[in-house]
Amino acid sequence: MPILSIQKVSKQYHNHLAVDDVSFDMPEGSILGLLGPNGAGKTSLIRIITSITRADSGVVLFNGEPLNMSHPEQIGYLPEERGLYRKMKVGEQLIYLAQLKGMTKSEARIEIEKWLVKFEMSAWWNKKIEELSKGMQQKVQFVSTIVHRPSLIILDEPFTGLDPINTKLIKHEIKQLNESGTSIIFSTHRMEQVEEICEYIVLINKGQNILQGEVNHIKETYKDHLFRITYEGHYEAGTIDANGIIAHEGNTITIKKDALANANQFLRHLMDRGILVQKFEEVLPTLNDIFIKKVTEST
Repeated sequence: MPILSIQKVSKQYHNHLAVDDVSFDMPEGSILGLLGPNGAGKTSLIRIITSITRADSGVVLFNGEPLNMSHPEQIGYLPEERGLYRKMKVGEQLIYLAQLKGMTKSEARIEIEKWLVKFEMSAWWNKKIEELSKGMQQKVQFVSTIVHRPSLIILDEPFTGLDPINTKLIKHEIKQLNESGTSIIFSTHRMEQVEEICEYIVLINKGQNILQGEVNHIKETYKDHLFRITYEGHYEAGTIDANGIIAHEGNTITIKKDALANANQFLRHLMDRGILVQKFEEVLPTLNDIFIKKVTEST
């Protein structure tokens, strides 16, 4: 059973249809990338899932049940626009936010202290949020999102303001949470992060779902049958590959399979000229390539 099922959900603000008949299922225990250009409807959909707003039509099921007022306590949400109270101290703010999610004060303190130790933040307990750097504030916001042990976490641009070391730290914790069974929705414009972290994606444009599925399957579906050859030696293009080479840069050649009789023929062509083939691999499109292609088509 999917942890989250979106069924024909729509949401309109005045004359703007922000979410237009969107449907998808999120497998339990998965990491799903919710993608789309600016203004695509991602934030509007997230607000519906988190019960901040209600859908005008359609159904949202959480663990098989229609979304109700008990479900927000099982969801953690880190918004792109940060929501910390700047005058409050780190410790009291984290306890307050955890209590809003149903934890007792003593439960919250135990869990918060564990995370502050893990993130080397214990000395920040009595610091005000406004005294912290953007990166430090982001780590506090992350702790506030996961401290109540939600079964679904929604992360909107979670690495904003973090240096490479802390980005690596948060990525590690995301993977640890997922391995322990937590389902995660990951929303970002950084497609390389999606490829690294996500198993599934849903791509939305102008409020509509234009692509969804498993990342590896999508990349296979949209491949262009290109192959990359890395070689050692000196090579000048010959007649056999005059129409087959797509790119030749340094010691790397990219060929299109359909333009040649077969790939083995081209490899023999190279070896007959004393070229040592080091690597032969199929080139799959990046999610960034697919994102641009699908959004351009739908626009």
